[in-house]
Amino acid sequence: MNLARTKLGEAAIKEAVKYILKDPEKNIPKLINWVEKIVVREQDKKYIDSVKRYLNDKESNWYKFTYKLLTETHPNVREKLGINYFLNATFFGIPIQLENEKKYDCNIPWAILMDPTSACNLNCKGCWAGMYKPWNLSFEVLDRVITEGKQLGIYMYIFSGGEPLIRKDDIIKLCEKHDDCAFLAFTNGTLIDEDFAKEMQRVGNFTVAFSIEGFEEETDLRRGKGTFKKVVKAMDILKEAGCVFGFSTTYHRYNTEVVVSQEYIDFLIEKGCRFGWYFTYVPVGKDSDVNFMATPEQRKYMLKRINEIRAKDPIFVLDFWNDGEFSNGCIAGGRRYFHINANGDCEPCAFIHYSNMNIKEHSLLEVLQSPLFKAYRRRLPFNNNHLRPCPLIDNPQVLKEMVHESGAYSTQLNDDETVDELAEKLMHYSNEWAKIADEIWKEKHKC
Repeated sequence: MNLARTKLGEAAIKEAVKYILKDPEKNIPKLINWVEKIVVREQDKKYIDSVKRYLNDKESNWYKFTYKLLTETHPNVREKLGINYFLNATFFGIPIQLENEKKYDCNIPWAILMDPTSACNLNCKGCWAGMYKPWNLSFEVLDRVITEGKQLGIYMYIFSGGEPLIRKDDIIKLCEKHDDCAFLAFTNGTLIDEDFAKEMQRVGNFTVAFSIEGFEEETDLRRGKGTFKKVVKAMDILKEAGCVFGFSTTYHRYNTEVVVSQEYIDFLIEKGCRFGWYFTYVPVGKDSDVNFMATPEQRKYMLKRINEIRAKDPIFVLDFWNDGEFSNGCIAGGRRYFHINANGDCEPCAFIHYSNMNIKEHSLLEVLQSPLFKAYRRRLPFNNNHLRPCPLIDNPQVLKEMVHESGAYSTQLNDDETVDELAEKLMHYSNEWAKIADEIWKEKHKC
C-alpha cells in the first residue's frame, strides 16, 4: 500500500512539511530529498530530479526563486502554499483526478475557473466579461462547486470576472470553509488595501495575479488612467504583508515588446511578483478587434523571450498559448481546467463562449460529461504541433465543428456573430501563425 494515499499517510506528510518549512533556508535540500523518496509516479520522479539539480546550485535562478519564496513569505502563507498547493492540489489531488477520469470516462480538471461576478469597476477593451449581463454566482453555488470538486480530487480554484474582489468577503469565507484548497484570483488590484492584505495573510490559502499590461502608458491605455499606480500600490501592500502574488499580462499588437522586456521583468520581480501568466489578446468580448491581436511575428518573439526569462530570472512565468508543448496541447474542456461564468454557464475555456449546461441546474460531474466537453475530449490535442494548441485562434474550424456537433449555445449577451463567422474571422491569423509555428516545430523536432 502507498502510505501517502491513506489518511494517516497524508497527515504524516503534512506534519513533516510544516516542520521543514519552519526553517526553510536550512531545510530546502531536506525538503527535496524527502519528497524524492515518497513520490510514486514516474513523471513526478523526473520532475523532482530536475528540481533537485537546480536547487543544488545556489547561483541558479530557481534556487534564488525558491529561497525568496520560502524566506520572504509570511509563515502562515508559506505553510498553506506548501500543503494546499503542492500537496493537496498536486501531489495528492492529481492521482485521484486520474482515477476519476477512468471511472467516469470524462476529463477531470486540475483547476476550476469561476466568476463570482461579471461586475467590474473598470471598463477594459477586449474583456471577456464585457459581453455578459450583470450576473453573480451565489455563495451557495460557489461552495457547492468546490465541495463537489474535492470529491473528484480538485483542490485548486481560480476566480476571475468581472472584478472578483467585488465579492472579496465571500471569497474569504470560501477560503476559510475550504482551508484545504488553494485559491487564486485575477484582479485589477484597485480594491486591495491593508485590511484585505491582513485577511489574505490570515487565511493563508489565497493569492492574486494582478492584471497589468506593461508600464503606466500601456496599462492605462487599456485599463484606464491611474490604474497602473493603483496596481503598484497594491503590490507594495501585499509585499509588506508577506503575501504571495504575481502578475497577469495580456500581450497584443501594441505592447508585446514591452511586456517581455528585461526592464519590465526586473520591475515586477523587484515589486515582489513570484509568478506571471501571459495571455495573448483574443478577439472575443467587449469591442473585440482582430487587428488588436499580436502579430504572428510577435507571438514568435514571445516564445523566444519566455524561454529566456525562465532560464535566467527568479520568477515563474508561463504563456497560456505558447506553452502548449509543455502541456501537450490545449488544457481546456476540463482536461486541466474549465470556466464557469457569473451566470453559471459552464464553458470549456474563458475565451470559448459556448456551453451545454449551467452549474445552477447540473452537478459538476454532469457538466464534465456534457456534449461540448466530450467533443473536446475526443479531439484533444487539436493539432499535432503543440505550438498551435488552441481551437479558437489556431484551429478555428475545430471549434466550429464542436459547437455544431454538441448543439452548444452562445453565452454572450450579444450573440449575433455565429460560430461560423467567428471561425472565418480568425482563419487568416490561424493560417499565418501556422506557417511560422510549423517551421519552428519542424526545426526543433527535425521532422
